[in-house]
Amino acid sequence: MTGPFAGLVTGNVLVAGAGVTGRSVAAALVEMGAEVTVTDGNAERLAELADTGATLVPGLTEPPAGTSLVVTSPGWRPSSPLLASAVAAGIDVIGEVELAWLMSQRLPQPPTWLVVTGTNGKTTTVGMLAEILRADGRNAIACGNVGLTVIDAIRAGHDVLAVELSSFQLHWQRSLRAHAAVVLNLAEDHLDWHGSMEEYAKAKGRAYAGAGVVIRNVADEWSGRLAAEHDGVQVGFGLGVPRPGEVGLVEDLLVDRAFVDDPSEHAEELAELADLTALGSHNVANALAAAALARSFGVSPEAVRAGLRAFRPGAHRAVPLGEVNGVSYVNDSKATNPHAAAGSLLSFESVVWIAGGLLKGAAVDPLVEAVTGRLRGVVLIGADAEVFAASLARHAPDVPVRRLTPGDHEPMIAAVSAAGAMARPGDVVLLAPAAASMDMFRDYAHRGDAFAGAVAQARDGVTPEGSAAGSDGATGGR
Repeated sequence: MTGPFAGLVTGNVLVAGAGVTGRSVAAALVEMGAEVTVTDGNAERLAELADTGATLVPGLTEPPAGTSLVVTSPGWRPSSPLLASAVAAGIDVIGEVELAWLMSQRLPQPPTWLVVTGTNGKTTTVGMLAEILRADGRNAIACGNVGLTVIDAIRAGHDVLAVELSSFQLHWQRSLRAHAAVVLNLAEDHLDWHGSMEEYAKAKGRAYAGAGVVIRNVADEWSGRLAAEHDGVQVGFGLGVPRPGEVGLVEDLLVDRAFVDDPSEHAEELAELADLTALGSHNVANALAAAALARSFGVSPEAVRAGLRAFRPGAHRAVPLGEVNGVSYVNDSKATNPHAAAGSLLSFESVVWIAGGLLKGAAVDPLVEAVTGRLRGVVLIGADAEVFAASLARHAPDVPVRRLTPGDHEPMIAAVSAAGAMARPGDVVLLAPAAASMDMFRDYAHRGDAFAGAVAQARDGVTPEGSAAGSDGATGGR
């Protein structure tokens, strides 16, 4: 083996998972000279890795004899029989990101890591950051939990990595020392995986470990608490007027008072709100976080503005779908938890909200209390509709609520039809489910596509038979 990564990992290595991450890890380890075994419960998916040179063994529940290292894909829980068995046997278990970091440090000029994590807004922030870096002439790529794996980004030779990391990825992380890192926000999510909010927060906080610049959300208690536990240069971002050491808003301007000479006396204009292409105050916060990360790396104000102008929101993230009869329709199917839905709902004055799905144990009362004054009406879908209905009855008893009839053949068409009937000109019909989608749809993208298709049919005046929504004792409007 030759090259910078030769011999980095040797011996018998087990890769847990044969998805995108598993393929990337296996290929890199084989090139290093390790003896690699890959396991996965899905034999068909496992067979797709036959070209990597690894040994493929389906369904392992304990590491093979002689295994010296396990590299796990992020979806595997620590409590899974295979990983629990490895830990009990004293075998080291790491994730792809840990391996990627070790690889990057082997390079003559290691790439700069700018790390983004949080409950919501990660992909948008990383996308904004990558555009800003490219506008500054940097050889940058968004990677990690979005796009390329970090290993593939490193092997491709990029100089700056805009790295999105999930709590699953960070759980296994221990060596990463980013140039700068941000925890955008924290709310209950993935508690079924981590076991508690404290363990979830602990995983997220690993993004800050050893970071040169620690960027916190001044409006988020958890972000601030986690940042305070680390020694890097502390920088805040938020929607208010920035204090020295912060990036924030002055009227309609994004302003830097952190990465300027004499921040007690000076500030630098970075962009205007009109430069942003993503809707909502939560996306203004994302833009400020991206700007802070970029400025920590010496990016010019002009590049911040150009990058934010160039950024295009991903599908199903607060995407306007146009108007029907004077009512605007917005697809935010990616709002898969209450915290994300709150940011979306609070961006509009008068909303007919399409909500529901699988809550995974998350509480909705704080969300409903926060947005009651914005609601024209609510249409409920999905398995946990009753949880939403009960919360609305407690905290928004005067808001009309409709639930789809069980077994409706075209649930999203029915939801859009019911929402359109509630809405008045100037209102927004917003799909921000605050819940996961797998009870009714393949994933959030399938749900968002169904919503967009239903809106298109409404625009064309198509109302199929059976699309009426059932009433759940709706009361009068506001």
